[in-house]
Amino acid sequence: MDLLVAWFLFPLLMLALSAGCGLLVDRIAAGRLPAPLIPVLGFASIVVAGQFLTLADVTAGLTTPLVVAAAIGGLVFGLRGRAPAFEPWGLIAAAVVFAVYAAPIVLSGEPTVAGFIKLDDTATWLALTDRIMDHGRDLDGLARSSYEATLHFNLGEGYPIGAFVPFGVGVALTPGDAAWLIQPYIAFAAALLALGLWSLAPPLVRSPPLRAAAAVIGAQPALLYGYYLWGGIKEVIAAALIAATAALAARALARPRDQRALVAPTLTAAALLGVLSAGGLVWLLAPLLGAAVILARREGPRFAAGRALAAGGAIGLLSLPLLLSGALLPPTSSPLTDASARGNLVSPLDPLQAAGIWPSGDFRLSPEHELAAYLLIAVACLAAVAGVVWSMRQRDPGPALYVLGTLAACALLVAFGSPWVGGKALATGSPAILFAAMLGIGWLASGGRRIAAIGAAVAVVGGVLWSNALGYGGVSLAPRGQLADLERIGEQVAGQGPTLMTEYEPYGVRHFLRDSDPEGISELRRRQIPLRDGTTVEKGGSADTDQVDPLALGVYRTLVLRRSPAQSRPPSLYRLVWRGDFYEAWQRPAEESLLPERLPLGDPQDPYGVPDCDRVLELGRRGDLVAAAGERPVVVPLSRTRYPGSWSTPATPSEPVPRSGGAIEARVEIDRAATYEIWIGGSLRPAAELIVDGLPAGEVRDQLNNRGQYVRLGSAELEPGSHRIDLRIGGPDLHPGSGGEAGPIGPLVLSSTSAASTRLVSVPAAAARSLCGSRWDWIEVAG
Repeated sequence: MDLLVAWFLFPLLMLALSAGCGLLVDRIAAGRLPAPLIPVLGFASIVVAGQFLTLADVTAGLTTPLVVAAAIGGLVFGLRGRAPAFEPWGLIAAAVVFAVYAAPIVLSGEPTVAGFIKLDDTATWLALTDRIMDHGRDLDGLARSSYEATLHFNLGEGYPIGAFVPFGVGVALTPGDAAWLIQPYIAFAAALLALGLWSLAPPLVRSPPLRAAAAVIGAQPALLYGYYLWGGIKEVIAAALIAATAALAARALARPRDQRALVAPTLTAAALLGVLSAGGLVWLLAPLLGAAVILARREGPRFAAGRALAAGGAIGLLSLPLLLSGALLPPTSSPLTDASARGNLVSPLDPLQAAGIWPSGDFRLSPEHELAAYLLIAVACLAAVAGVVWSMRQRDPGPALYVLGTLAACALLVAFGSPWVGGKALATGSPAILFAAMLGIGWLASGGRRIAAIGAAVAVVGGVLWSNALGYGGVSLAPRGQLADLERIGEQVAGQGPTLMTEYEPYGVRHFLRDSDPEGISELRRRQIPLRDGTTVEKGGSADTDQVDPLALGVYRTLVLRRSPAQSRPPSLYRLVWRGDFYEAWQRPAEESLLPERLPLGDPQDPYGVPDCDRVLELGRRGDLVAAAGERPVVVPLSRTRYPGSWSTPATPSEPVPRSGGAIEARVEIDRAATYEIWIGGSLRPAAELIVDGLPAGEVRDQLNNRGQYVRLGSAELEPGSHRIDLRIGGPDLHPGSGGEAGPIGPLVLSSTSAASTRLVSVPAAAARSLCGSRWDWIEVAG
């Protein structure tokens, strides 16, 4: 799938679906909503309707056709005779926000996912979407696997699926895999947030360009943008629905006697519950109570109570799927109020991050220039206070309901929730202060205080752009080639499981390989998968096939292995069936699962080793032998190379951290002419160029790996003798992710043999001693 489909056609499709469904609801309710609120309302209607349809297997498959029919009906009949007034500046604001969120992926040159090696939640979102659109919450028929375990823990225990239904509908109508569409989907939700903020601004900001600026800046707070770059789907969608609910509630207050005015805000409120489950009540409580108080003062307490009961009853009815599926209190890996539950956070986030300005490449860390950051935050907060006061003086309840209600909910969740919950709350609520600050700047400008307005605008806008530029530079993008290999393998081995992945790769076992009953060696295991020493691999780790207990390994018909100079050839029963740039797939006959007795050799960096002759002879007494032959790699610890001194400390000379641009210079001795693949352990973010004996041999960038993996730098034909290897690593540039945190790298490895090219040598039992004294990958009993 190319960028055009993912980042142009798919968002237009989502807009058409949302706008069509929104027009239909607006037509039925005779709401006559302004055009910017129509897509948000339609999106919410898809969330709510989809939850009912995906309750059961028999109705789940109807979700997409019914949503399409509703959208077509809305576009045909909703526009007939009374099309909503077109507001071009609102559309411009949404388009700008979408472009800002799209930039880190689009400017990488290929569709991919963000947050790779940072957080694995996106892999879970893909698994949930895969399942609910065809089978709803029904898990019948799934074999034991990491994919099944993911679904059981989430769908089986009542995880809310509201955020995934519109995505699933869009995926079903778009060619290609869902993985390449999830970032455009979240960016589309950010555009909906901009439309909601645009609708909250009038009549305070009468200038359309200034309203657009308020919406654009309000929709890209640094913390929400940072969560988006981690795949934070629920935070962005919830922020959009909260803003839309406040805008729609304010419009309902302007028409208190029209019961139909309650339809739109109750629909978006129910959608918010569908996305966040019970947590959504916290976000709804303050703004809806505020609206009730305003209504009581205008129309009387009895009238306000009646309207509140009607709205509450409607929200309850629309939220029945949460109650029926048990999703009102969803499963969680740690208590929601546990002060030690930090998830992937380093420490609890600073509450000041709710101000929307945080100039750091990683939102978990302190700002790069703390004094400047705190001064900008102070300006934003003061401008936000002015904006709220101005809106209250103008008797416009929308902005005050949104800003004060959002901040109250955020404070409550941060005070009583775990650090992980508090971080999500800060991200979800962070548009409020920035939006209010832009209103305050508008007030200063309209009151003739132009110098103050310009100064505040420079501080707020500059702080936001500075923060998000650093986030752009620090994004962790999944290497497209790695996931594309898994996509192709998944298509080839579907139905040929069970399948084992020997590295930690959640996108493989939770999504791409789902049709082959995949299991990860270090996560969500339904089987223990012990190693030969009796231990198991901790989450995030990987293991060579030689390390796995043969009885545990033989269970799996298919093995999906990461290409690496340290990877052993699987047992002789397995044959290579597919090979790409990053992965290989190996399979054994379906009817044979008992692996021959074998003697593994080598170490974590070199798969070849010299066997103990007594053990070889002992194997020979059991029958004829098979040995895996190949050439041992040339392993060069980086302590034996030259590189910038700033990259390492005396304690880690073999694993320096390339914190800046520089070069690694190495001399290697080659004793056999061959074509060598050249690798380096770890990850590389900026552009890196491989030079062998003064000639270019390869270029890479954006190659991120989980622990224990290698980056293939290039290849070169080498003759026996001494050779010079130079690896020139660049520094941060305009490419997304090039300024991200670097990790340790090394060793440098030159390999002329891979697992796929290993030769199998058969030896009669009587000649077993001939295998002594030579290097082998492993030796096993034939048959």
